[in-house]
Amino acid sequence: MVCAAPGTSYWHSRPNLRPVTPIENESSIAAAVGHARAHGLGDLLRRSALRYPDKLALVAGEVRWTYAEFDRAVNRTAASLAARGVVKGDRIALLSHNSWQFAVISFALARLAAILVPINFMLGAEEVAFILGHSGASGLIVEDALHPVGERALAQAGTVDGVRGWIALRGQPAAGGWEDAAGWAQDGDEQPPEVLVEDEDPLRLMYTSGTESRPKGVVLSSRSLIAQYVSCIVDGGMEAGDVDLHSLPFYHCAALDCFLGPDVYLGATSIVLPGPDPAALLRAIESERVTKLFAPPTVWISLLRSPSIDTTDLSSLRKGYYGASAMPVEVLRELQQRLPEVRLWNFYGQTEMAPLATILRPEEQISRAGSAGRPAINVETKLVDDLGSEVPAGTIGEIVHRSPQAALGYWNDEAKTADAFRDGWFHSGDLGLLDDDGYLFVVDRKKDMIKTGGENVASLEVEQAIYLMPEVSEVAVFAIADPKWVEAVTAAVVAKESAAISPDQVIAHCRSRLAPFKAPKHVVIIDGLPKNPSGKILKRELRERYAQLARGTAATGGSPAP
Repeated sequence: MVCAAPGTSYWHSRPNLRPVTPIENESSIAAAVGHARAHGLGDLLRRSALRYPDKLALVAGEVRWTYAEFDRAVNRTAASLAARGVVKGDRIALLSHNSWQFAVISFALARLAAILVPINFMLGAEEVAFILGHSGASGLIVEDALHPVGERALAQAGTVDGVRGWIALRGQPAAGGWEDAAGWAQDGDEQPPEVLVEDEDPLRLMYTSGTESRPKGVVLSSRSLIAQYVSCIVDGGMEAGDVDLHSLPFYHCAALDCFLGPDVYLGATSIVLPGPDPAALLRAIESERVTKLFAPPTVWISLLRSPSIDTTDLSSLRKGYYGASAMPVEVLRELQQRLPEVRLWNFYGQTEMAPLATILRPEEQISRAGSAGRPAINVETKLVDDLGSEVPAGTIGEIVHRSPQAALGYWNDEAKTADAFRDGWFHSGDLGLLDDDGYLFVVDRKKDMIKTGGENVASLEVEQAIYLMPEVSEVAVFAIADPKWVEAVTAAVVAKESAAISPDQVIAHCRSRLAPFKAPKHVVIIDGLPKNPSGKILKRELRERYAQLARGTAATGGSPAP
């Protein structure tokens, strides 16, 4: 690229160009160059629609759209939102299960350079009100069944004006003061909005569940997201020919930005379900000839345990992805036996990384079982001690990253941003170790490291040991306060159907494979583990439920070990 010297007009060397004033030269040319170089999220869908106008893009309920139809719906929705006052930088909250409206609204806001604020649909009105107030949201779009929560949250947040959108997942007509978002996709201008989306423009504000009393708002830019899409595509083996089944909630960045976003970028086909019901998943794989599925280990386990798995045609499925936790080795082996044509990838990361950081590839699943893999193509990862110094291979340290995928920081929280990005690296809060070949093994979250009797115990290590028991379907290991040990290692175990297992058996098994201090002091056998809609086990709820075990009081729902 050649630039003119300061004070020199470009047209002097090109006499066929008309002279322009300095103001025109600086503003109009810069704007023209900016638009010519634009590469925002909305551009990804538009380009796929140009490449594959007649290809099936989105299937959700009654909707079966080609890429051309999907693109028109996004343009109309963007125009409708703009007509209602939404401008660049506005925050619009979205409280809903998965739907075609969720997908359309996310891309429509991206075309306006407005910021999508997805909200966990399991939150109560007070929690939703905090997010509305903290983000300064100027609009709320809500699923019909969640309308009462939305109304109470708006009242508590003191939010009076702004967009009010309605998603009729249950067919309920829009309440007074709310507009059906389906109408936005049908009636607006089909021309794309003339909004320049620049690389560092924020397009997502993701509120983390976190361990603190209030969640943090993670700000992700257009550059963060697209760099992350590239990592997913290149290292995750994604292709335009994929037929991807989306059942994990779009309010979480894994489903929205590790899978839906890259699918649209590539021109793949997306099948959208409102949730990860095993029977519905199996039916959709068979009927839509799905080739690709993402689910956490808990959902993969539920599929394996489904009575319908052996009578369902799953021959189209070729790619499987998991995250949130390591896949137990025994489950990996069972998946390979039951679904031998499916290649598996482990995605590990954090919301602040948009979210992918490292990947374990299909050929490494057994030989590197339990590993989170190696850094994705756009990520640099190392481990550091409490002083920020890099630790050698085989030594536990905090996992830190550098990447264009990293968030811009935390919304309205300079102190937390400074702490998380100290020394020029993003500090994940996860503990891990690297082996001599650079494979990452996540030991635990700092908050999940159990400190018992002066020793550190990684809950993940104990879980992996318990999963070796053939009677075990699922397990979660956590700490409860203990007057003797400070923290006591505690395990909640779910047995396989028709299998019998006792707390004493679990403890004896652990003592035969682990150092004595790592074996659980308490074991409860329960019917199911509490989980959020992403399939992540809610250990906080288990800690609260079984807090009395150390005091010799049996908790409801399980049998404490002696």
